Amino acid sequence: MKWGDILLLSRNAMNANRMRTNLTIAIITVGITALISILTVIEVLKWNIYNNLNGMGANTFTIMSKRSGRGKANMVAEPRQIISLDQALNFKKSYRFPSVISVSFLAENGSTLKYRNKKTSPNVMVMACDENYMKVSATNLLLGRNFNLREMYGNSNLCVLGYGVAKKLFTKISNAENAEISIGNIQYSVLGVMESKGASLINRMDNMVIIPLFNGAKNYPVSETSCVISALIDAQKNIDFAMGEAEGLMRSIRKLKVGKENNFALNKNDEIANTLISNIQYVTLSASVIGFITLLGAAIGLMNIMLVSVAERTREIGLAKSVGATNQVILQQFLMEAILISLTGGVLGISLGILSGNILSFIFGSPMVIPWFWILSGFAICIVVGLSAGIYPALKASRLNAIESLRYE
Repeated sequence: MKWGDILLLSRNAMNANRMRTNLTIAIITVGITALISILTVIEVLKWNIYNNLNGMGANTFTIMSKRSGRGKANMVAEPRQIISLDQALNFKKSYRFPSVISVSFLAENGSTLKYRNKKTSPNVMVMACDENYMKVSATNLLLGRNFNLREMYGNSNLCVLGYGVAKKLFTKISNAENAEISIGNIQYSVLGVMESKGASLINRMDNMVIIPLFNGAKNYPVSETSCVISALIDAQKNIDFAMGEAEGLMRSIRKLKVGKENNFALNKNDEIANTLISNIQYVTLSASVIGFITLLGAAIGLMNIMLVSVAERTREIGLAKSVGATNQVILQQFLMEAILISLTGGVLGISLGILSGNILSFIFGSPMVIPWFWILSGFAICIVVGLSAGIYPALKASRLNAIESLRYE
């Protein structure tokens, strides 16, 4: 018997038991969908992390506070070592390596902005920054201007809005320039609006408002937060030398003795990205385990259905053998049924997994991710599931005695 005939017989058998077949396909679909969708989301997150951190440039590094352990045995977290505004400004003044230095701190993480009868949700970030922040963070202005050095040291309440914030407050973005808004209970004059950087897991520039550094120190409790020092080096090849000099200067400013561990973190953008992505790998492993457990349940369900099918079709098997079907043909037919059911569920699961996983890419405005490796792996898994679930029922069916099968009621 040709493979085409075996395929046709398998399809007819599946159609004759449509309810059971569809339920098994649904179980496999759910397992593959869960696996592919979560892994697709993880690929979108990886792209988002690299895209946003690399957007600042490979020749950029940051100095910020960190938590340290009291010992490798227990790793009990000590209170955070805050980088004060005075220390950050001292670093900016004293650092001699060819670079652009920016000092900033998070003034408030959940502020509400108002303009006339419109207001934002209470989730806008208020960043207090110096005049170099936009250059170091590779941020461009859509309209208006950045504050200058004099305004950075002055007492005027000035701000630059993120694109998303401006869009919520103003009917036309062009109306934002020179408008008077309130950040919390304080009135600010808008100097400009930043270009959109899109929604992001780690980049919230669109939902941010920037105020001058010393204005932030005056209106917000800077002593309770830690400053971040960002450095844009003249060339990527000099980044390691620049970081070495920065480390020595920062240790001197913070009066650390020789041999004492740094109580601040010094990071390149690619190191931050690699750290975040290494943490995501644990999510990948968890997702894979969940998906494989679901597929194991699907394989058990498929085997159960195939065994029931063998019992119900005993007379059919006997009749097929009586007209010349060999044990090998019966074996191939039942194996083909199991693989077809598994692959049908796999195709549906992969399609739904890619679509559901890429919802995040639409939100972040990133390219659609097609995880080819996991798609091919999904098909391979489905074939393995079909073979493993179908082999025992197929062997049982092929070994039935033709005469006894014809007598079966």
